[in-house]
Amino acid sequence: METSLHRQLKAVYSPEATTREVRLDSYRIDAIADDVLIEIQQASLSAIRDKIRDLVQSHSVLVVKPLAVRKYLRKRNRQGGKVLSARYSPRRQQAVDVFDDLVHFVNVFPHPNLTLDILLTEQEEERVPAVKRRRRGKDYRTIDRSLRAVTGTVRLSSAADLCRLLPVKLPREFTTADLAEAAGIQRWLAQKACYCLRQTGAAEAVGRQGNTVVYQLVEPAAGDIPHAGCSVPECASVEAADICPAA
Repeated sequence: METSLHRQLKAVYSPEATTREVRLDSYRIDAIADDVLIEIQQASLSAIRDKIRDLVQSHSVLVVKPLAVRKYLRKRNRQGGKVLSARYSPRRQQAVDVFDDLVHFVNVFPHPNLTLDILLTEQEEERVPAVKRRRRGKDYRTIDRSLRAVTGTVRLSSAADLCRLLPVKLPREFTTADLAEAAGIQRWLAQKACYCLRQTGAAEAVGRQGNTVVYQLVEPAAGDIPHAGCSVPECASVEAADICPAA
């Protein structure tokens, strides 16, 4: 079932209702704006990998990946029922978290006809109790997510752009441990980031420290986005109601 978040973001990128949910050949496209096909993807990018690989052969495509920099959790006793609890989640995503998903998409990105928007958002999540089928299963299920605000956007269109996600204080030659420490992230995410950088040609292996690979960012061609230290472009925070009247 489509979430409110998905519906709201379609309206953000394509205000005209007639340009949303458009049939193109054998595909249904979330939205079209200025001849660019727009896909909003809350779930894993791997789910649309084959679709995007096919579409970019003859169309300009923009994939929008929303991340929750802040999330308000509301739990009800049933759908539309009494609120049992309401709080902010301690989990805060940041742009670098996209590497967790991008590992499944590096055989599609980068491509001359493909742009990826990492959309930094404040979201609200609606939950209800779930029937636990496993002892360690969640005691709730998510029934909807909605948009509270858009706080920033990072637009990626080339391998060099991925370096905008890296911390300023990253050494010229670095390991996954260096990246994890500099970015304040878990080592496993740093490993995924380095995999993406290497697979897309944004970084290369230049040696080893024991069993650990040492990486170095590849110098960008003239006109490319600079390496680590670039500022992340941010837009002003916008209330969801101002973005989409249906919010």
